[in-house]
Amino acid sequence: MTAIGSAGVSWYFAYGSNMNPLRMAARGIETIERIPAYLPRFKLCFNKRANNKQGVAYANIRRCEQSRVYGALYRLARAEDIQLLDPFEGTPVRYGREVFELFTDSGAEQSAIAAWAYTANTPWLDENLLPEAAYIQHLLAGADLYPESYRQRLLEQAVLPNSESAHHEDGLRFN
Repeated sequence: MTAIGSAGVSWYFAYGSNMNPLRMAARGIETIERIPAYLPRFKLCFNKRANNKQGVAYANIRRCEQSRVYGALYRLARAEDIQLLDPFEGTPVRYGREVFELFTDSGAEQSAIAAWAYTANTPWLDENLLPEAAYIQHLLAGADLYPESYRQRLLEQAVLPNSESAHHEDGLRFN
C-alpha cells in the first residue's frame, strides 16, 4: 500500500469476481464509470480460502516487484458506497480494505488514481487451493479491460469443477 489518504476516495479497484459488471449490479453497487487500470508491483493469486467451500480459492493480490494486476476501476456514485461492498467481501474478517495507487493508460498519458481494493487477511490464506471454473468466468467478464496475455493467463489457470452452489449463484454470495 502506498501512503495515500482514504478520505473522499470514490474509486474501487476490482481484480476478482467484481470485474464482472453484472456481479456489481447484482450486488446493488451504483457506479458512474468502469475503466481499465492496473496495480504495479503486485501479482494476482488464488490463495484466499472460500467461506464454507472446502478447497476453493478466491482471488487475492500479493507484492511482486516484476508484476502487475489488471482489473476494473469503478468510480462509485458516492465515496461512502465502498462500505456497501464490505459484507460481500467479508470485511473485516476475510478481506481487509486498503487504498492503493492505481494506474490507467489514456493514450500516451498515464494517470495515477487512489482507489480502494480488498486484500485477504492472513488467517484466510492457503497456497494449496484452486478457484472453481465459474469463478474464473467472472474474471474473464472483465477481458475488455486488460491485455490478451492476461486473459490467456486466466484461461490457463488450473481450476476445480464447479460445485452445485456455483451453478445456482445469484451474484450475491459472500467471499
